[in-house]
Amino acid sequence: MKFLSSQITLFMQQHSVRRNIGFLLRFFAMLLGLIIVYSILFHYIMQHEDRSFSWVTGVYWTLTVMSTLGFGDITFTSDLGRIFSIVVLMSGVLLLLIMLPFTFIQFFYAPWLEAQRKGHTPRSIPADTKGHVIVVSTSPIALNLVDDLKNYGARCVLLCHDSQTTLDMLDQGYEAVVGEHDSSEVYRNLRLPEAAMLVALDSDVRNTNIVFTARDVDAGVPIVAAAQSEDAIDILQLAGCSNVFQFHKLLGEALARRVLNAQARSSVVSRYHELVVAEAPVMRTPLVGKSLRESGLRNATGANVVGLWERGKFLLPAPDTVFTDTMVMVIAGDYRQIDAVNHLLGPCDPAGETCNEAPVVILGCGRVGLAAARQLHASGRDYSIVDKNPKPRGLKDHLVVGDAADLDVLEKAGIRTAPSVLITTHDDDTNIYLTLYCRRLREDIQIISRATLDRNVGILHAAGADLVLSLASMVTNSIINLLAPGKVLMINEGLNIFRSAVGKSLAGKQLMGSGIRSRTHCSVVALRDAEGAMHINPDPNHVFAEGEEMYIIGDSQAEKAFYEKFGQDSALTD
Repeated sequence: MKFLSSQITLFMQQHSVRRNIGFLLRFFAMLLGLIIVYSILFHYIMQHEDRSFSWVTGVYWTLTVMSTLGFGDITFTSDLGRIFSIVVLMSGVLLLLIMLPFTFIQFFYAPWLEAQRKGHTPRSIPADTKGHVIVVSTSPIALNLVDDLKNYGARCVLLCHDSQTTLDMLDQGYEAVVGEHDSSEVYRNLRLPEAAMLVALDSDVRNTNIVFTARDVDAGVPIVAAAQSEDAIDILQLAGCSNVFQFHKLLGEALARRVLNAQARSSVVSRYHELVVAEAPVMRTPLVGKSLRESGLRNATGANVVGLWERGKFLLPAPDTVFTDTMVMVIAGDYRQIDAVNHLLGPCDPAGETCNEAPVVILGCGRVGLAAARQLHASGRDYSIVDKNPKPRGLKDHLVVGDAADLDVLEKAGIRTAPSVLITTHDDDTNIYLTLYCRRLREDIQIISRATLDRNVGILHAAGADLVLSLASMVTNSIINLLAPGKVLMINEGLNIFRSAVGKSLAGKQLMGSGIRSRTHCSVVALRDAEGAMHINPDPNHVFAEGEEMYIIGDSQAEKAFYEKFGQDSALTD
């Protein structure tokens, strides 16, 4: 009862509710007045017919006729009375059966339900909460980040700008709080001083306000923001941002680095101290058609092929695995060993043909496409860009204006001779369409595509893309690598290098017989011993000792299987 009274008090404090109640009361007053008038007219018309009824009977007759119940016990015999009955009946249908329900729902019931929903919408989190990540956005990319962080045991809280969005997030299983992004009280309610990180993934202007307001609440909490434009980086840093990322630019540069290169066959995708992880397409190398054993890559370079990408599927190679031109090798080693791999793979294809230095074709000249073009220019590669709109950004000599789905436009851009094509539009449907089209035009071309959402990565691979990088994964990788430096190194779409201490279940066992590879589909790429020395690509006969730390590579499912079999040290934010 006390809760109900407090709800009513809060409900009546709203200006819009008081206004609606006023409308509703005026409607009831009009309805009551009409009933009184009809009751009075009922008596006069009955007297005209030489009949007499009580005032209560007049009200009774008016209500039965207006509500269309019409018991028929009291009726008029004159035409005047029947015309009056028709008027009362029609007004009753309009006012009682149509206007009354609509008015009640519109001005009372709906606002009451809305107030109830708002009353149940969280506006704070428990006071003892700490080590959580606050994400100010509800975009698909933000939700993908939260999902990945939750997989590592991190607690995430979404800040939503309205109650309905908050309720939708709660229904989907997310922890969400409603509040204004520019309110200091909201960030205090979110326990910002105890948070592990604040992530702002909104527009540049809104992100600046978010960062400035949050920094006023706490000067020490790490704050990460996304910047859409180059100019916003300095402003966000002035507002108090710890780290600012241009994720679209990073994605474009990452796409460009994976273009087939005659001078460096591999591209470094992750590094941690001495450990370097690189990707190298098998396409147009001497390895095509050879098995891993026949390639002699580890004996010749010291580097180890720890995984293979086969059209979006990560595989652990066996000695007899045969390389195909659709595979991309994941290689672990130090810088010297990666350089040796580049030398082994050679600058040209095995047939001895001249290396294809034709311009790389970029489809789309948005932020990602422009960043890819600049990265290619910096590495000395020629390129051509296809876009529907002319872009006055110094790209006149490289720009082909037209629809990328037009064969004449693609041929003008050089699709017939290009070694690689980068598909960079912001729409995944368009990227799938263009990937399928380019693969039908050229079976031998390297197709590198962008995906905005992780769920479309597999579809793009199925459409014919050799490599796919998603914006959502780029955001997640950057945040996780900041949140837990060196604990989890996210390399690619779902592929991670994670650390795990050698526990009692592994101590005293050889690496070869530990069951890590066979039981979890993970591979140990490095070991740090008790003295702190790093051993890259450890010997299979190495015997584990407690106090050692393993660096393990695997996809998300393999990582989960490892933790289930051998245990997890701690959550991401511990």
